[in-house]
Amino acid sequence: MIGGLEEALYPRFSGRERAAGRILVVAMCLAWTVLPGVPLALLGALCLRLSQPAGGLALLAVESVLCYQLLAARDLCDESMKVCRSMEAGDVEAARANVSMIVGRDTAPLDGAGILRAAVETVAENASDGVIAPMLFIGLLGPVGGYLYKAVNTMDSMVGYKNERYLEFGRAAARLDDLFNLIPSRLTGILFCLSAAVLPGLDGAGAWRIFCRDRYNHASPNSAQSEAACAGALGLRLAGDAWYFGELHRKPFIGDALRQVEPADVRRANRLLFGAQILFLAFWAAIVLWLVGRR
Repeated sequence: MIGGLEEALYPRFSGRERAAGRILVVAMCLAWTVLPGVPLALLGALCLRLSQPAGGLALLAVESVLCYQLLAARDLCDESMKVCRSMEAGDVEAARANVSMIVGRDTAPLDGAGILRAAVETVAENASDGVIAPMLFIGLLGPVGGYLYKAVNTMDSMVGYKNERYLEFGRAAARLDDLFNLIPSRLTGILFCLSAAVLPGLDGAGAWRIFCRDRYNHASPNSAQSEAACAGALGLRLAGDAWYFGELHRKPFIGDALRQVEPADVRRANRLLFGAQILFLAFWAAIVLWLVGRR
């Protein structure tokens, strides 16, 4: 849908790309509030007419399927572990091909260490976008909130680039994504610190130290939050200069190079991700139990 709207709007708003980008944002946000919202509202009304608990269970089943589509933890782990296994097998070119599927940067200039760092970074950053943020919006607003968030986040990943084509067209999408991720990104960083503190082989104190020190070492106000906590937990130095669309972008480093990156760090980053997810799920479970107790 984003690609189709871009193709329709961009040539019709030549010289007014910023306005076209705003239309894209409004259309996507309206569509992905209405498309899941109206059927769920109708289903909810129908379920209320059914005998309990059958109606409630039917609605729960439908909402569970919808919410399942929004959470990317397993897919993120599967795709990043392809990079890990390729590097463990000594196949750098296969690892480069695998990491190119999950990062936005140019992968041709990367050496083996750069490929591993890119895989770790994408797990850390997408833990917020693909897992914790959707869980937050689902928890607050149900599946409708989750789909609205994913619409905004996907727009940013497709058009939120600072290049000639998207600088103006993608500005509204990028700004809205920054707003939507303001709380989730920081929450993910904190959950990473807690996860590192309880999981063996990870440094909880280091995660908190680097999180506090380096979480703004990025042009985006949100992207370095979880990366900083991950870098501290693993004792690695992440980020730094990167190539995008053939252009070198200068970026500050995140974390301290206490040791060299290794394939096992991709596994450690995924453990950190799943630990954060479980902690956040436990938080929502506690909220539900508290609400049930009050009733």
